Amino acid sequence: MYEGLWMSCVSQSTGQIQCKVFDSLLNLSSTLQATRALMVVGILLGVIAIFVATVGMKCMKCLEDDEVQKMRMAVIGGAIFLLAGLAILVATAWYGNRIVQEFYDPMTPVNARYEFGQALFTGWAAASLCLLGGALLCCSCPRKTTSYPTPRPYPKPAPSSGKDYV
Repeated sequence: MYEGLWMSCVSQSTGQIQCKVFDSLLNLSSTLQATRALMVVGILLGVIAIFVATVGMKCMKCLEDDEVQKMRMAVIGGAIFLLAGLAILVATAWYGNRIVQEFYDPMTPVNARYEFGQALFTGWAAASLCLLGGALLCCSCPRKTTSYPTPRPYPKPAPSSGKDYV
């Protein structure tokens, strides 16, 4: 038996798999509803981050005139990637915690205990890549140029007549 965010599947010994989509949103547990919402938010933020970060890339022609604005777009894209990664990480960790709690619950029948699947590991990998990519883009922050005061020449001494050293 397999269960995910969107459907529940049963695998037969003959190799045949039958899946059933969850019928009602209201019939789901609040944990599953929140996990679904976080995953959708994470995916949407990831798509937005791709577009924003693409505008901030040096090889793109958009905002070619203003280099500082181009770098800011890359940093904003990185921040959005960080938010997407956090949403995905929270969702997958929350669902993984639910699996562990139900696995060790003595009231759960042995044949209804689930283990971690490929989708959970894929979610953790996606979250870590989003966080890493967002952190790298945020590190491309434009450096502030330190403006030193303009050098002033030392005051020139008045010409001496030669009688000063007597």
